[in-house]
Amino acid sequence: MANKKEIPVYLFTGFLESGKTRLIQETMEDERFNAGESTLILLCEEGVEELDLSRFPHKNVFLQTVESEEELTKANLAAYAEKAKAERVVVEYNGMWMLDLLYNALPENWLVYQEFMLADATTFLTYNANMRQLTVDKLQSCEVIVFNRYHDGIDKNELHKIVRGSTRKAAIGYEYKDGSFEQDTIEDPLPYDLSADIVVIRDEDYAFFYRDLSEEMEKYVGKTLCFKGIVARDKSLPDTQFVVGRHVMTCCEADITYRALAVKAKERVPLATRDWVTVTGRIVLEYHKIYRMKGPVLEMISCDYASKPEKEVATFF
Repeated sequence: MANKKEIPVYLFTGFLESGKTRLIQETMEDERFNAGESTLILLCEEGVEELDLSRFPHKNVFLQTVESEEELTKANLAAYAEKAKAERVVVEYNGMWMLDLLYNALPENWLVYQEFMLADATTFLTYNANMRQLTVDKLQSCEVIVFNRYHDGIDKNELHKIVRGSTRKAAIGYEYKDGSFEQDTIEDPLPYDLSADIVVIRDEDYAFFYRDLSEEMEKYVGKTLCFKGIVARDKSLPDTQFVVGRHVMTCCEADITYRALAVKAKERVPLATRDWVTVTGRIVLEYHKIYRMKGPVLEMISCDYASKPEKEVATFF
């Protein structure tokens, strides 16, 4: 049986009145994007604005309202696409729904090509303070975030810091009330010197370090690192190997996860699970059973017992 044709998905996320509908309207009016392909638009929330299909250059566009989370199933989405004979899908997602709900419901031949997040710059800090888990959920995977209704009285550095606490990859833009647009140009230097003979990772920088290591492993190969962490022993590993890292919180207590590196020593290391240590070693990239894949392994140079840091859980804020 032949594989089903791939259907690209263009995903627009953000909270109510963040500008999602307006951007979709502008996108669908652009003939460079809307060249006549049969398009299914999934509307997962009811906002103040409505799409005006009469302004689209091509009319083979089909709207499908999704009123509840329970409607987001593989079977339903496949049926919507079949009915519309969709060649692509545009999703206006509900900001109050977690993204995993959508990603887990996507039919196998639906592939997210681009993910945009829209935010009202005048209310974003309030949403982040009161609904941080939902905010981080949208920030983590978006490729572009646009802050609408921006004005010079809003601190770009504060917005930038929140975004970079969740992702270093997303492009950031600011749209002013007059319609003018500005790209974010704030530099994101690492909080440690990666060119140093020994790269010292401070306690407060561990979360940033681990995320950067996960995203760009190759640039750490051959580097000698020194950081504090808590030990985990695994009976399946030889006594010359152990795991060391920190518990990291991205947005709230519910998402605290142990983020650690595999460590290889030349001889047995008498450590126990939950020991705090300061470890120094050289990074190599190789297969390790802890990761079940190729990953960063620390070839230990030294390891000393250490006191707990002031904040046991590492955060981005």
